[in-house]
Amino acid sequence: MTSTNQAASRATTRRGRSGTESTRDHSGRPMVAGVPITHPDRVLYPGQGITKLDVARYYEQVQDHLLPHLVNRPLSLVRCPEGLEAECFFQKHPDKSFARDVPRTSIAEKQGGSSTYLYVTSASDLVWLVQYGVLEFHPWGCTINNVEKPDTLIFDLDPGPGVPWRAISQAATSLKERLDSLGLVSFLQASGGKGLHLVVPVKPEWGWDELKAFTQGISEAHAADDPKALTTNMSKARRRGKVFIDYLRNGRGNTSIARYSTRARENATVATPLRWDELSPGATANRYTVNNIRRRLSALKADPWHGYEDARNTISKRLLDQYAGG
Repeated sequence: MTSTNQAASRATTRRGRSGTESTRDHSGRPMVAGVPITHPDRVLYPGQGITKLDVARYYEQVQDHLLPHLVNRPLSLVRCPEGLEAECFFQKHPDKSFARDVPRTSIAEKQGGSSTYLYVTSASDLVWLVQYGVLEFHPWGCTINNVEKPDTLIFDLDPGPGVPWRAISQAATSLKERLDSLGLVSFLQASGGKGLHLVVPVKPEWGWDELKAFTQGISEAHAADDPKALTTNMSKARRRGKVFIDYLRNGRGNTSIARYSTRARENATVATPLRWDELSPGATANRYTVNNIRRRLSALKADPWHGYEDARNTISKRLLDQYAGG
């Protein structure tokens, strides 16, 4: 493909169908963040008529909100090259022809050898991946410069069938209180699906195995406090009527949905950071979409995750041993 710089140097500006100015390359393809978009009118979300060009522009417009939590992190991706109604698939490793302009890193695998992963540093990288049909960004809980020391813990609250919103909200609030008591600050995210994520920034001082065991211990202790409403059992049958506290996303190579990532789901939902005081009876995990998230962002007086980096705390050896079993 033509490189970003070459394409940008030959770009012209025309009026798009929406009436806004649209930059185009010498072949007439619309360009977003310096990236030429092929098949711009391909509908990725049929229910809303949202096209590939619409998704590319979304990522360009929300880059300042998304990138601080995504840059320089190994990525797994969900791709829907022909749109949501065609085949979608999870991809960890790019081949040589895939999104060549997006940076890559090599990471050692536990079973030996190494594998290639993508990471992003700019809006252009995001848009290149949209150009290749990416609808979901799933980062590791570490950076490419410190792969073996994660800096993010995830508690994914996944409701089983028949669980009302009230129970999901109560599970999130009570888990927040437990984490607060341990000196760990949690930030709330609506997943864009059914559940909520509690995201905990920590200092990158412990390895994957220690932190997975640590989050498992916290999750199991929390579920034991209310076994009728909560579980850490993955079995679908055991999860009916309960909120599953998924700590497995804290394992090496496991991921969770990025902040402000689109979801490969009906209604073009977006994973959205929330303030804790937004966890009201009328809230939902899938309220925000490509069509309404920018209105929310423009109306915010402050970042819902204000103070995120300042909240990074050390997990002491004593606390680790208490929950990870030493």
